[in-house]
Amino acid sequence: MLVTKKAPDFTATAVLADGQIVEDFNLYKNIGEKGAVLFFYPLDFTFVCPSEIIAFSHRTKEFTDRGISVIGCSVDSQFSHFAWRETPVEKGGIGRINFPLVADLTKQIARDYDVLLDDSVALRGSFLIDKDGTIRHAVINDLPLGRNVDEMLRMVDAMIFTNEHGEVCPAGWVKGEEGMKPDSDGVANYLAKHAEEL
Repeated sequence: MLVTKKAPDFTATAVLADGQIVEDFNLYKNIGEKGAVLFFYPLDFTFVCPSEIIAFSHRTKEFTDRGISVIGCSVDSQFSHFAWRETPVEKGGIGRINFPLVADLTKQIARDYDVLLDDSVALRGSFLIDKDGTIRHAVINDLPLGRNVDEMLRMVDAMIFTNEHGEVCPAGWVKGEEGMKPDSDGVANYLAKHAEEL
Protein backbone atom coordinates (compact mmCIF):
# COMPACT_ATOMS: atom_id res chain seq x y z
CA MET A 1 0.00 0.00 0.00
CA LEU A 2 1.69 3.16 -1.22
CA VAL A 3 -0.76 5.90 -0.23
CA THR A 4 0.90 8.31 2.28
CA LYS A 5 4.36 7.04 1.24
CA LYS A 6 6.85 8.60 -1.17
CA ALA A 7 6.38 7.53 -4.77
CA PRO A 8 9.12 5.12 -5.85
CA ASP A 9 11.41 7.20 -8.04
CA PHE A 10 12.68 5.96 -11.39
CA THR A 11 14.76 7.03 -14.35
CA ALA A 12 13.83 5.30 -17.59
CA THR A 13 13.54 5.67 -21.33
CA ALA A 14 10.42 7.52 -22.44
CA VAL A 15 8.73 8.97 -25.49
CA LEU A 16 7.92 12.61 -24.75
CA ALA A 17 4.83 14.52 -25.84
CA ASP A 18 6.75 15.94 -28.81
CA GLY A 19 7.77 12.44 -29.97
CA GLN A 20 11.37 12.73 -28.80
CA ILE A 21 12.85 9.60 -27.22
CA VAL A 22 14.95 10.25 -24.10
CA GLU A 23 16.85 7.74 -22.00
CA ASP A 24 16.89 9.71 -18.74
CA PHE A 25 13.26 10.51 -17.98
CA ASN A 26 13.08 10.92 -14.19
CA LEU A 27 9.80 10.85 -12.28
CA TYR A 28 10.68 13.44 -9.64
CA LYS A 29 12.10 15.85 -12.19
CA ASN A 30 8.79 15.67 -14.07
CA ILE A 31 6.37 16.24 -11.20
CA GLY A 32 4.40 19.38 -11.95
CA GLU A 33 4.18 22.47 -9.76
CA LYS A 34 1.38 20.85 -7.72
CA GLY A 35 1.90 17.16 -8.47
CA ALA A 36 1.61 14.40 -11.03
CA VAL A 37 -0.61 11.57 -12.17
CA LEU A 38 1.31 8.40 -12.99
CA PHE A 39 -0.79 5.71 -14.60
CA PHE A 40 0.05 2.20 -15.73
CA TYR A 41 -1.63 0.27 -18.51
CA PRO A 42 -1.04 -3.31 -19.73
CA LEU A 43 0.24 -3.06 -23.32
CA ASP A 44 0.42 -0.93 -26.44
CA PHE A 45 -1.78 -1.90 -29.39
CA THR A 46 -4.52 -3.40 -27.22
CA PHE A 47 -8.19 -2.62 -26.67
CA VAL A 48 -9.15 -0.80 -23.46
CA CYS A 49 -5.78 0.98 -23.20
CA PRO A 50 -6.17 3.36 -26.16
CA SER A 51 -9.51 4.60 -24.84
CA GLU A 52 -7.89 5.50 -21.52
CA ILE A 53 -4.79 7.07 -23.05
CA ILE A 54 -6.84 9.16 -25.48
CA ALA A 55 -9.12 10.22 -22.60
CA PHE A 56 -6.07 11.38 -20.62
CA SER A 57 -4.71 13.15 -23.70
CA HIS A 58 -8.00 14.98 -24.30
CA ARG A 59 -7.86 16.25 -20.71
CA THR A 60 -4.12 16.93 -20.44
CA LYS A 61 -4.68 20.69 -20.44
CA GLU A 62 -7.13 20.35 -17.54
CA PHE A 63 -4.38 18.62 -15.54
CA THR A 64 -1.57 20.98 -16.57
CA ASP A 65 -3.75 24.04 -15.88
CA ARG A 66 -3.93 22.72 -12.31
CA GLY A 67 -0.13 22.27 -12.13
CA ILE A 68 -0.32 18.49 -12.53
CA SER A 69 1.78 16.54 -15.01
CA VAL A 70 0.47 13.32 -16.60
CA ILE A 71 2.77 10.33 -17.19
CA GLY A 72 1.84 6.97 -18.72
CA CYS A 73 3.81 3.75 -18.28
CA SER A 74 3.70 0.19 -19.60
CA VAL A 75 6.09 -2.71 -20.07
CA ASP A 76 6.45 -1.96 -23.79
CA SER A 77 9.59 -0.55 -25.39
CA GLN A 78 10.07 3.07 -26.39
CA PHE A 79 9.91 1.90 -30.02
CA SER A 80 6.48 0.35 -29.50
CA HIS A 81 5.32 3.54 -27.75
CA PHE A 82 6.60 5.64 -30.62
CA ALA A 83 5.00 3.41 -33.28
CA TRP A 84 1.65 3.48 -31.43
CA ARG A 85 1.79 7.29 -31.23
CA GLU A 86 2.53 7.49 -34.94
CA THR A 87 -0.41 5.23 -35.83
CA PRO A 88 -3.67 7.13 -36.44
CA VAL A 89 -6.58 6.40 -34.11
CA GLU A 90 -8.70 5.03 -36.98
CA LYS A 91 -5.97 2.44 -37.65
CA GLY A 92 -5.64 1.21 -34.07
CA GLY A 93 -3.18 3.80 -32.77
CA ILE A 94 -3.42 6.56 -30.21
CA GLY A 95 -2.14 9.43 -32.33
CA ARG A 96 0.21 12.07 -31.03
CA ILE A 97 -0.85 12.26 -27.42
CA ASN A 98 0.02 15.16 -25.10
CA PHE A 99 2.08 13.45 -22.36
CA PRO A 100 5.07 11.11 -22.05
CA LEU A 101 4.97 7.33 -22.15
CA VAL A 102 7.60 5.54 -20.07
CA ALA A 103 9.11 2.24 -21.25
CA ASP A 104 9.31 -0.25 -18.36
CA LEU A 105 10.94 -3.17 -20.20
CA THR A 106 12.48 -4.62 -17.03
CA LYS A 107 9.07 -4.35 -15.30
CA GLN A 108 10.82 -2.90 -12.25
CA ILE A 109 8.69 0.24 -12.13
CA ALA A 110 5.50 -1.85 -12.21
CA ARG A 111 6.95 -4.04 -9.44
CA ASP A 112 7.83 -1.01 -7.33
CA TYR A 113 4.25 0.25 -7.61
CA ASP A 114 2.87 -3.26 -6.96
CA VAL A 115 0.82 -3.37 -10.17
CA LEU A 116 2.69 -6.14 -12.02
CA LEU A 117 0.39 -9.07 -12.81
CA ASP A 118 1.95 -12.55 -13.06
CA ASP A 119 5.32 -11.02 -13.95
CA SER A 120 3.75 -10.17 -17.30
CA VAL A 121 1.90 -6.85 -17.65
CA ALA A 122 0.83 -3.97 -15.42
CA LEU A 123 -2.68 -3.68 -14.09
CA ARG A 124 -4.49 -0.36 -14.61
CA GLY A 125 -2.91 1.44 -11.67
CA SER A 126 -3.38 5.19 -11.23
CA PHE A 127 -1.38 7.19 -8.68
CA LEU A 128 -1.87 10.83 -7.68
CA ILE A 129 1.46 12.16 -6.47
CA ASP A 130 1.70 15.39 -4.46
CA LYS A 131 4.33 18.01 -5.27
CA ASP A 132 6.60 16.63 -2.53
CA GLY A 133 6.43 13.10 -3.97
CA THR A 134 3.85 11.71 -1.53
CA ILE A 135 1.23 9.41 -3.04
CA ARG A 136 -2.14 10.83 -2.01
CA HIS A 137 -4.52 8.63 -4.01
CA ALA A 138 -4.26 5.26 -5.76
CA VAL A 139 -6.69 3.03 -7.59
CA ILE A 140 -5.91 -0.25 -9.35
CA ASN A 141 -8.29 -1.81 -11.87
CA ASP A 142 -8.24 -5.32 -13.25
CA LEU A 143 -7.41 -5.62 -16.95
CA PRO A 144 -10.96 -5.41 -18.41
CA LEU A 145 -12.04 -2.40 -16.31
CA GLY A 146 -11.26 1.00 -17.85
CA ARG A 147 -10.58 3.86 -15.46
CA ASN A 148 -12.43 7.17 -15.10
CA VAL A 149 -10.20 10.14 -15.96
CA ASP A 150 -12.80 12.62 -14.68
CA GLU A 151 -12.63 10.97 -11.25
CA MET A 152 -8.87 11.48 -11.25
CA LEU A 153 -9.43 15.17 -12.03
CA ARG A 154 -11.85 15.33 -9.08
CA MET A 155 -9.19 13.80 -6.83
CA VAL A 156 -6.62 16.32 -8.12
CA ASP A 157 -9.01 19.13 -7.17
CA ALA A 158 -9.54 17.57 -3.74
CA MET A 159 -5.79 17.27 -3.11
CA ILE A 160 -5.16 20.86 -4.18
CA PHE A 161 -8.08 22.08 -2.03
CA THR A 162 -6.85 20.29 1.10
CA ASN A 163 -3.29 21.50 0.51
CA GLU A 164 -4.40 25.11 0.11
CA HIS A 165 -7.16 25.31 2.75
CA GLY A 166 -6.27 22.71 5.36
CA GLU A 167 -9.83 21.38 5.19
CA VAL A 168 -10.98 17.90 4.24
CA CYS A 169 -13.27 16.90 1.38
CA PRO A 170 -16.47 15.01 2.23
CA ALA A 171 -18.13 12.31 0.11
CA GLY A 172 -18.81 13.38 -3.46
CA TRP A 173 -17.03 16.72 -3.02
CA VAL A 174 -16.38 18.62 -6.27
CA LYS A 175 -14.43 21.78 -6.95
CA GLY A 176 -16.32 24.88 -5.84
CA GLU A 177 -18.11 23.21 -2.93
CA GLU A 178 -17.26 23.87 0.68
CA GLY A 179 -14.94 21.58 2.56
CA MET A 180 -15.09 20.43 6.14
CA LYS A 181 -12.91 21.57 9.02
CA PRO A 182 -11.08 18.49 10.34
CA ASP A 183 -12.49 18.61 13.87
CA SER A 184 -15.69 17.45 15.59
CA ASP A 185 -17.40 20.86 15.30
CA GLY A 186 -16.51 21.09 11.61
CA VAL A 187 -17.96 17.65 10.90
CA ALA A 188 -21.11 18.36 12.92
CA ASN A 189 -21.67 21.68 11.17
CA TYR A 190 -21.14 20.20 7.74
CA LEU A 191 -23.45 17.24 8.37
CA ALA A 192 -26.14 19.47 9.83
CA LYS A 193 -26.22 21.38 6.54
CA HIS A 194 -25.62 18.56 4.04
CA ALA A 195 -26.66 15.18 5.50
CA GLU A 196 -29.71 14.93 3.23
CA GLU A 197 -27.57 15.42 0.11
CA LEU A 198 -25.12 12.61 0.94
